[in-house]
Amino acid sequence: MNTKHHDGAARFIPGGGPDIHHITTAELAALGLERIAFVKPVMTEQGQAFSIHAADGTQIAIASDARLAAAAIIQNDMTPSMVH
Repeated sequence: MNTKHHDGAARFIPGGGPDIHHITTAELAALGLERIAFVKPVMTEQGQAFSIHAADGTQIAIASDARLAAAAIIQNDMTPSMVH
């Protein structure tokens, strides 16, 4: 979180998250990493399935249908997002 001071400059407040004006590539990649997962339809040898990925694109799991994939994400205290 940033707060503007009397001189107009924004200053970083510890614990408030990264300063989005000075964010590094690594900090950007880590945003939402532990809170958001996305579901992507994929083709496997057994037919269509749904791949579950972390926010950074790392594959976590594969589910047989989209509702099962979303349920697995929610069960792990994350927010599901579909990718078409």
